[in-house]
Amino acid sequence: AVKELQTSTREAIVLLKAMIEEVHNSASEEEEAINSLFSRMQEQLSERKKTLLKAVQSQHEEKEKAFKEQLAHLASLLPTLQIHLVTCSAFLSSANKAEFLDLGYQLMERLQRIVKLPHRLRPAQTSKINSEYRAEFARCLEPLLMLSPRRSMVGSASAIGPGITGANMLPGGQCSKTLMVPSCPPVGNKMSSGPLVRKPTMHRYISTKVLLAEGRETPFAEHCRNYENTYRVQSAAGDGTGWHGRARLMQRLQMLQTEIQGLKDQVQELHRDLTKHHSLIKTEIMSEILQKSLQMDVQIAAHYSAVEMMRSVFEEVWEETYQRVANEQEIYEAQLHDLLQLRQENSCLTTITKQIAPYVRSIAKVKERLEPRLQEPREPKEEQAQMLIKISDESEAA
Repeated sequence: AVKELQTSTREAIVLLKAMIEEVHNSASEEEEAINSLFSRMQEQLSERKKTLLKAVQSQHEEKEKAFKEQLAHLASLLPTLQIHLVTCSAFLSSANKAEFLDLGYQLMERLQRIVKLPHRLRPAQTSKINSEYRAEFARCLEPLLMLSPRRSMVGSASAIGPGITGANMLPGGQCSKTLMVPSCPPVGNKMSSGPLVRKPTMHRYISTKVLLAEGRETPFAEHCRNYENTYRVQSAAGDGTGWHGRARLMQRLQMLQTEIQGLKDQVQELHRDLTKHHSLIKTEIMSEILQKSLQMDVQIAAHYSAVEMMRSVFEEVWEETYQRVANEQEIYEAQLHDLLQLRQENSCLTTITKQIAPYVRSIAKVKERLEPRLQEPREPKEEQAQMLIKISDESEAA
């Protein structure tokens, strides 16, 4: 009993050392993959950043040029308006009645022509610079983020096979190897090893259920439905149900699952006979197991290739979906931009109206004083002269 315990302890030590080495290798591979993906993301983001900064600079220069041209026009218009207002004020304060009657109408017509000229008081464009940087960065990262699961699947494809690694050799140069799968923990101290192939996560399981519950007839939904049916058939292996009426692929997958389970049982039995009972094992049995395992590997690889062939179809659908969502987001942002621009234009219109309102009211008062002559057409010239004299008297009194 002590010798058996000693042997089991040595085996456990070797196994743990092998597992530690596997953990180190797996961590190194994962770190390398993360660094590689991160560097590619940085390169893509850096290139897209340069493009976006150039676009922002271009918009900045274009808008600044337009605003400066409009500012120069308005800056040249303002002194002209001030000169005319000062001239009118000086004329009203210094002209006598005869001069006012002679030049008053010409001055009014000149002021009206200045007001009616097409002045660009409203900005032709907004001051907001919009580069859509969030959407651009998202589009830049889409191809790289799509490559991440592909890399994992490709990496797991190389691990598809009998599930036996050379690092799990038992001590003493023995030919027996440990099958490192979740349902087959190593014997001794009841230590479970990590799985080579990850089980479906709860998130993926729930997402698949939600997708199937929506009932939409899409290629990927149909694929998930078939795959889930296949998975349930595999889980029900050995209960004698579900064989009739199934697709040929499902039947073959169930057969492969059953055969692999049989090989696992044989290997576990051999491992137990070798380590605990110290029984002699024929090499023919090991060769037969290895041969069957290689055959299983070929068949599983064929099924994996069949599923992999659907990738192009799904990627085309996904690309269309990405483009549709991007278009909808772009339209939505454009709608918000249009409404914001209208609001800014209305605000500018209100500001300009408030600024010119005093001048309009002033001109309107002058016009109201001059217009009553039209209400009595019997003596238009006499009434007009009286109004002008009255305005002149009021200006002199002021």
